[in-house]
Amino acid sequence: MGTCLGAVASAAPTVAAAEARFEAFATQFGDQYPAVIRLWRTSWPQFVPFLDCDHEVRKVLYTTNIIESLNARFRQAARRRGHFPTEQAAMKVLYLVVQPKRRGGGSITGRVYGWTKALNALILAYGNRITI
Repeated sequence: MGTCLGAVASAAPTVAAAEARFEAFATQFGDQYPAVIRLWRTSWPQFVPFLDCDHEVRKVLYTTNIIESLNARFRQAARRRGHFPTEQAAMKVLYLVVQPKRRGGGSITGRVYGWTKALNALILAYGNRITI
């Protein structure tokens, strides 16, 4: 339910439109999901800066599939190893997880659709901080 609201609010072109969509959502589902509405109300100040990004950037940032995929690979590597004598040993294993290229030159997290448009928007906004 919270993800559904996030998709609706993140598609809003402005903060005012997102607030209007949130209020409509809260009116419709507030009695059924009061915890979700309360969570969104308390998290709203952290969410609003996300709306300053271009739509292309928002589409790439909104999904957590990439992060979940990478975390799953980290957990798998740590589970196979069993234990680590030092923190540095653990960091080396995690580093090695992200280093090798996959067959066909793909990324460890799979294909990210829309990344080129998002990267171009990020370069326009933060050109002096991004190097390719």
